[in-house]
Amino acid sequence: MPVERQYSDSDSSNDQAFEVRLSAALHDAGDTFDADRGALVAGGAARGRRLRLRRRTTVLGGAAGVALAGVGGALLVPWSGSPSGQPRPPSSVSTTPRPTSSPTARAVTSDDMISMLEKLLPEGEFGKAVGQGVDPSQPLVAPYAQVVFDDGHGPGAVSVAVNRVLPGGSDARQAVRCPDKVYTPYGSCRTSHLPDASVVTVVKGYEYPDRRVDTKLWTANLVTPDGHHVSVSEWNAAAEKGAPVSRDEPPLSAGQLTKLAAAQEWRGVVDAIPEDPRQTQEPPAAEGDGRAIRQTLASLVPKGLKVVAHGSDDDDQFTYVVVDDGKGRSLVQINVQPDMSDVAGQLFGAGSETLADGTLVAERKQPGEKGGAGVVMWTVDTLRTDGFRVVVSAFNSGSQQTAATRTAPALTMKQLRAIALSPKWRS
Repeated sequence: MPVERQYSDSDSSNDQAFEVRLSAALHDAGDTFDADRGALVAGGAARGRRLRLRRRTTVLGGAAGVALAGVGGALLVPWSGSPSGQPRPPSSVSTTPRPTSSPTARAVTSDDMISMLEKLLPEGEFGKAVGQGVDPSQPLVAPYAQVVFDDGHGPGAVSVAVNRVLPGGSDARQAVRCPDKVYTPYGSCRTSHLPDASVVTVVKGYEYPDRRVDTKLWTANLVTPDGHHVSVSEWNAAAEKGAPVSRDEPPLSAGQLTKLAAAQEWRGVVDAIPEDPRQTQEPPAAEGDGRAIRQTLASLVPKGLKVVAHGSDDDDQFTYVVVDDGKGRSLVQINVQPDMSDVAGQLFGAGSETLADGTLVAERKQPGEKGGAGVVMWTVDTLRTDGFRVVVSAFNSGSQQTAATRTAPALTMKQLRAIALSPKWRS
């Protein structure tokens, strides 16, 4: 799925409740998470049985990346069930509904979370501690803790957030998958397997994808065979945003990040989170489902354009290709989604076109949603009478995070329109 996905503004259904809460949390988190509304509409979808809200930026930051919307923020996770979403997203938390209470859940307080984090860190000084324990009455708030840690070489924020994912499911895989550099630039990413069969991925990246500030963000995301998900994040500043860089690198090495994420204490916290017995009924998602849509998109790319990169999400509704006509790279991304009639009014307003067969068409030209210098996004959005939606966007850069490589996207609006309206998507 693209970095952002459109959601319905209506909060009348339980399916949309999480998206409303998450949108607010992301807005509070700062401009990295504050997406342009038009870009959300153009970028993708609102709902459906198989859609999940995942921002690719939250893959890099793990659960804690969304958790700490400024010091004291609360992690909102889609335990109430969420239809759709991007960011980043992200992507690394379970979407299975959970009950609001459990008679066997062990009490874990915010002080417990902070104390465990401080005890597991190396010797140093601590400050500005915040946290959230296990609260069965608030099923959308996951346990987390953050402290400012100074090992004598300058303060750096360190945070941990935990939750439960379905073993073998798509959320478990996403949590330990290296981010796609087309959407989330980073310095290095390494995945390793621990002796207990847990998988941990350490990413050394940046708080701001466009590097406008030299704040580094290093993360470790660990998933155990039993579905414990632990996400540790650290910065080379006393806060993830709004604080000056205080040291060259975050305080913990990759090995120390891994050790912190693998601590048995966090697994006990996950076990204290109320568990939904229905989770075991959800089958793991199949790998490679995006291959068919990617092949179809590649077959519709106009002649003279060479596909130089591509990628897909776990579901079969989003893919992208990067094309080059010899004049610079151009990112082309597409969503193919059924059952979208209920959001037609939000997606197709004034200026939209209705074809003879009833298909709605909207064309938009706007700045690139992630703020790369000079980047523009051209979009054609279509909706058939039975709710079948195809929305395709092209950029004048090979990535939304990098500066423009050409004056306009490699595909014209006419070519994008032909791709979106192609009958091949019905197959």
